[in-house]
Amino acid sequence: QEAGRRASTENVIHIVGLGKACEIAARDLPKNQKHMQEMRDRLHQKLIEGLGSSAHLMRQNGPAEARLPNTLSASFYKVEANTLLSEVADEVAASAGAACHSDEVHMSHVLEAMGVSKDWAMGTCRFTLGRESTTQEVDHAAKVLAKTVLRLMPDAQADEAAEEVDPESVKLTRFTHGMGCACKLRPQVLERVLDELRAVSGPMVDPNVLAGLGKSNEDACVYKVSEEIAIVGTLDFFTPIVDEPEVFGGIAASNALSDVYAMGAKPIFAMNIVGFPSNRLPSSVLARILKGGQEKCAEAQVPILGGHTVEDLEPKYGLAVIGVVHPKKVWRNNALKVGDSLVLTKPIGTGILGTAQKRGLLEAGAKKQLQETLLQLNKTAAEVAQADSEVHAATDVTGFGLLGHLKEMLTPEDV
Repeated sequence: QEAGRRASTENVIHIVGLGKACEIAARDLPKNQKHMQEMRDRLHQKLIEGLGSSAHLMRQNGPAEARLPNTLSASFYKVEANTLLSEVADEVAASAGAACHSDEVHMSHVLEAMGVSKDWAMGTCRFTLGRESTTQEVDHAAKVLAKTVLRLMPDAQADEAAEEVDPESVKLTRFTHGMGCACKLRPQVLERVLDELRAVSGPMVDPNVLAGLGKSNEDACVYKVSEEIAIVGTLDFFTPIVDEPEVFGGIAASNALSDVYAMGAKPIFAMNIVGFPSNRLPSSVLARILKGGQEKCAEAQVPILGGHTVEDLEPKYGLAVIGVVHPKKVWRNNALKVGDSLVLTKPIGTGILGTAQKRGLLEAGAKKQLQETLLQLNKTAAEVAQADSEVHAATDVTGFGLLGHLKEMLTPEDV
C-alpha cells in the first residue's frame, strides 16, 4: 500500500508498466552489462596511464572477478577524496568512500571490512558507468582525474603541476569543503575543548585582562596597558566563500577587522595569516588573495606589517589585527539591557547566498550584492556607534549565524 493508501485498480497500469520495463531491462542486460564493464575497465586503464610513474599510488578495491560491472572503486594514497571530487565537480561526478567532518572521520563499513587502511580509505572514490557512457567521456574523465590526483599527491613535482593551472579559470570554492566562517568548528565541539582548557589553566587572575580566554567569549581579547589605553587583539581567517581571489582576500580582511570594530576599538595594524595548497594552485593566485586583503586594509587605513604562511590542503586567509580603545569604553557582547534595540549594520543571509553561488544557483545581480555586502567595512558603522553613548553591547555576526551570536549576547559572563 504505497503512501498508506489501499491498493486498487488504479495501480494496475503502473504495475504493468514496471513489469514491461523489467522485461526490457532483462532483454538488454547482457549487452548493457558488457558495455558498462568495458567502460569501467577502460576508466581504470586510462587512470593508470594518466598517473604514469605514480600509478602505484592508486589501488583498485574488491576482487576483479566479483565487482559490479558498472562500478570502479579506486583509492588514491593520501589524497582526500572529498577534496579531489570538489575540485573536479564541474567535469566529473562521483562519490567518496569516506566522509570527513570538522571533529570526526567516517570510513565506509565496507572498506573497513575489506581491511583498507585509513591512508587509502580516505582517498577512495566510486565511479559509476552507465549504458550511455562513451569512450570519449571516459577518456576525458580519466584525464581530468589523473591530472588533479597528481597535484594532490605528496610529490616533488607538486609546484610544477600547480603552475599548469590556468589562474584565470580558478574557482576558489572548488578547493574547499566548508566556506568562509561556515568552516568553523561546531560551537558544541569548540565549547568542550575550551572547557577542558579552562579546567587546566584555571581562572584569569591578571587584573589587566579585560577580555580573553577564561574571562569571556568576546570577539577579541583586551589588555589594559594604562588608565587611558587598552590593547585589542584578534585573529580571524577562513576558507573561500567566493571564487575570485582578490574578492576573497578583501572579504577575509574585512571580516577580521570587524572583530576589533565590534569591541569599540580602532584597528592600528594587521598581519597576514595564510594557508595555501601550492600543489593545487599557482602562486599567482596567492598573490591576488594578498592583494585583495592589502587593498581592503588600505581602505580601512590599517597597514599590514607582516604575516605567516604555511602549506595547507585548502586555501585559507585572514588577519591578526591589533587595535586600541579606552579601557572604560570597551563594548562587551553580553552587556545588553532591558529595552535595548537590535541594530544590524549589514543584511544577514550571506551564508545561504554563498552556498547557492558555489552550486551555480546565484544570479549575477544577487552575486554582486553578496560580494558588496561581504566587502563592506564596519568602520563607518563603528564610528557612528562610538559617537552614541547609548550603545551597551556589540558583536560581529559571522559563522554561528544571528541566533548563535545572539545566544552569546544573552549569556551572562562566566556562565
